[in-house]
Amino acid sequence: MPPEAAALWGRDVGGAASPWRASLTRLVLACAALFAVTWPEWREMAHQWWDIDTYAHILLIPPILAWLVWLRRETLAKLAPVAWWPGLAATAAGLGLCAIGRLAGINLIAQAGAVLALQGSVVALLGVRAALVLAFPLFYALFLVPFGDEIVVPLQEVTARIAIALTHVSGVPAELHGLFIDTPAGRFVVAEECSGVKFLIAMIALGTLVAWTSFANWKRRIVFVIAAAVTSILANGVRAWGTIFVAQYVGAERAGGFDHIVYGWVFFAVVIAAVLGVAWRYFEREPADAGLSAGEADAIASRIAPRAIAPDWAMAGIVGAAIAFAALFQLG
Repeated sequence: MPPEAAALWGRDVGGAASPWRASLTRLVLACAALFAVTWPEWREMAHQWWDIDTYAHILLIPPILAWLVWLRRETLAKLAPVAWWPGLAATAAGLGLCAIGRLAGINLIAQAGAVLALQGSVVALLGVRAALVLAFPLFYALFLVPFGDEIVVPLQEVTARIAIALTHVSGVPAELHGLFIDTPAGRFVVAEECSGVKFLIAMIALGTLVAWTSFANWKRRIVFVIAAAVTSILANGVRAWGTIFVAQYVGAERAGGFDHIVYGWVFFAVVIAAVLGVAWRYFEREPADAGLSAGEADAIASRIAPRAIAPDWAMAGIVGAAIAFAALFQLG
């Protein structure tokens, strides 16, 4: 293990105790406390990741986050963790958001608050310099929150319009009635499962990851994410058209089985490979080079002039916020 990485796990180059050991211990305990009081949100998220096909890609987010942090380990080891009070504010805001979502019965808000609370604890206990170095992993943790149901209906309409246009271009007579497409082979409906939402949100998550790790230019990052999202929408329309077109020759039932197999196992992988293949020649850096250096983080932190607080006070603030959150619902 490189000496810089070893410093994170309990010793510095000379063998002395590293300041990271105590900070990481506090962070683990703080996250455990926050996880405990927001357990209903994490349990529901885990259910959605595991049991709802739309969110199955989120199962890959935790290992991706671990990989992103691992890439930054040597840079982190060059910094000393210093507790920072705005992290406490972020943690409290996250718990407040979670409480609002729970009381209102809106899972998306409650779950976002649970994730924000954990993000805030990292900033509070490791400090602004570490937070700057870990800026992208902290941001990427938001993809743990299942979202996308809100755009299913608009995506159904877009998919139907793309499919009917391609059906006409391919010479198949068809009429569009809302989400229903009438053809000589039968009537087809663009159901919720056909909206392409799972394809879109998975592509946005992948596109965001690739944009950060492989591009240094912000314009190229934004263009890549937008292009990946648009490609997923267009590709889903092509998939819907393909099902309708094939049905004209083999029947609607057999075409439906073809659609399930091809889209579930092949089509998505082919589109991802095509997007990455086109972008590959424009990649500007290796993933390990993404993010601020220790010097850059220190320079930015110096301009912010952060006010450090005692680590024990930061820990006490997080635990106190967690207890207050739990008490709110116990008393309620």
